[in-house]
Amino acid sequence: MTSSRPVPERGGSRASSPGLAVAAVARRLGVAPATLRTWDRRYGLGPSARTAGSHRRYTPEDVARLLVMRRLTLEGVAPVDAAQAALEAGVEELEAAEEASAEAQQDVEDEPDQDDAEDARPADSGPRPARAHLRAIPGGGEGRQQPQQPNGVGAGGSASGRVSAVVDATLAYDQAACDDLLRIPAHGDPAAWWTQVVEPAWQRVAQRTVLAGPGAVPEVVLATAVLHALRDFTEAFEQAMVAGGSPPANHPSRMRKIVLIFAAPDEVVPLSAHALAAALTAKGATVRIVTGPASTHRSLELVTMVRPAALVLATSQRRPDLDVVHAVHEGFPELPIVVGLSRDDAAGELPLAATVQRVRSFTGMLHEVLAVVG
Repeated sequence: MTSSRPVPERGGSRASSPGLAVAAVARRLGVAPATLRTWDRRYGLGPSARTAGSHRRYTPEDVARLLVMRRLTLEGVAPVDAAQAALEAGVEELEAAEEASAEAQQDVEDEPDQDDAEDARPADSGPRPARAHLRAIPGGGEGRQQPQQPNGVGAGGSASGRVSAVVDATLAYDQAACDDLLRIPAHGDPAAWWTQVVEPAWQRVAQRTVLAGPGAVPEVVLATAVLHALRDFTEAFEQAMVAGGSPPANHPSRMRKIVLIFAAPDEVVPLSAHALAAALTAKGATVRIVTGPASTHRSLELVTMVRPAALVLATSQRRPDLDVVHAVHEGFPELPIVVGLSRDDAAGELPLAATVQRVRSFTGMLHEVLAVVG
């Protein structure tokens, strides 16, 4: 695909800036060089400058468009749509993308240009110097030896560095490394942990085409580590609450304002539902997740039995089945219902009622539910 994007007039500093090789840009964005080549081949987001030796190089504008592409894909936008938005981005959006990545760009420019040799560096050649924007070596110790900050992202490095380490460990089928990297500290923030680390890592793993052996599924490795981390965190949190004098989780006083979380019917591993439950628990809410088959009839029975203060449909699907939402709203029109939908066209399928709230993000779901249950 050949790009037809316009080339805006730039100041001297941008026009005279030396181009970057694919490996340097890949390090800056936290993706593999092969991903950049795919974006070039499929969407026209490739290098537009050439050196004297006819080597293609990424200009600052090329990198800015890739930063827009990267941000949108991490937010759940389809790659083809993200690429189109990046190609059509105006001067202000490109400059905003560059400013947001200024520190990372300086790191890359300070390094010698090693082209693709860096990406081919063998895993057993020893750890590289610790830098936030380098991808972790599969099976290496860079990720798991980092101390943790309260939000669980990791001290001494950015969230993108932790995401890369998690992806590397997942693709290496290193369950122990994934468990260590995703452990949530006692006073951590499950919401920040999910949005800054787990969700981007899950999206990156889902985009990979892998030739695996029998029983080797990268998504299972990552999902197992995520569920372990959430279970360990909530158990430790509840134990600390009881030790501090609060009633246990099943005490009637805590069950009066319970939040009931449903996942979409076809979502095999509803990680976002479990992450939302942990984030609400950390805020003092009582939460239960509906697992297993839940027809509309069974869902109505559960709501009748539990009498929740709010019901949530938490899903990562772009167009989930909304039958449960319609059935519960018809049976309990006064019950607050929060639905996470990233796409605007899917929102048109929701019931039109003040008690049914659509939100676009995980953070939005968390805030809406807390506003209901206090």
